[in-house]
Amino acid sequence: MFIQFHILVRVKMTIDQEPEAAWRDPSRISSARSFVLMAAGVLIGLVFAGYSLFTARSASTLIVPAEDVALVNQQPISRADYLALLQTLYGVDLSHATQEQRRKVLDDMIREELFVQRGKELDVASTDPEVRSALVNAVELEIAENAITSQPGEAALRQFFETHKDRYVSEGVMRVIDLLNGRDSGKTKGEEFYFAAKIHLGDELFAAARSLGDGEVSKPIQLPDGIHVLEMEQNKRPVPFDFAAARAQVLGDYRNEAVDKLKLSGESFLRKRANVLIADDLR
Repeated sequence: MFIQFHILVRVKMTIDQEPEAAWRDPSRISSARSFVLMAAGVLIGLVFAGYSLFTARSASTLIVPAEDVALVNQQPISRADYLALLQTLYGVDLSHATQEQRRKVLDDMIREELFVQRGKELDVASTDPEVRSALVNAVELEIAENAITSQPGEAALRQFFETHKDRYVSEGVMRVIDLLNGRDSGKTKGEEFYFAAKIHLGDELFAAARSLGDGEVSKPIQLPDGIHVLEMEQNKRPVPFDFAAARAQVLGDYRNEAVDKLKLSGESFLRKRANVLIADDLR
């Protein structure tokens, strides 16, 4: 307002200093007329600038990009996500969806974005365990995206298979009786997979049992609870798989290992750029 008042005063003073005929006659050069036109341009510019300033929404754009279906406080809602949700909820594409279906999906996505933004304002992530867990999972997935979606070559998979052959074997099965001081200890439950037999027998007895063939009996094994003798009724040892049979598992293990490496790398990067202070009693 002060600028506008100052300009009007200057215009009045300039006009007063020249004869009226001089500044009204377009054929004559008039400093007063030039100043009036300049002042008018400045005032018009100030009016438009003020209107834009008080009507703008945080310098927001009024155009929704082609790849989005809406902007919520300048945060885009992806067209691809919109189409995917439309397909998931109603099993139709955009051309076959009704107006009500389109509006329902769009309203739901806008509502979600509004609540997400409000959640950020309230810093819900710092207090809600489920939100924190979801954020951690989202960041981990983003970090590991390349490893999850990449398709390794056959040579890389074969090399991984050769390096970890011990993983790719059939599950062994045994039926063994554990005699403790001459009586059945009851530790084993008939035919069991190797991992179950190891749990029931313990590491030392299982190591002795897996070396026995069908019908063989172990030497006496002294343990703190007494003397054990193992009678192997049947021992189906693990059989190694070839690459073709194990390929699906190899691919899964290869990706999991790559994901773990990326997660460790991502965590290391975040720790390096963070200021982490640890209590003295926990260092």
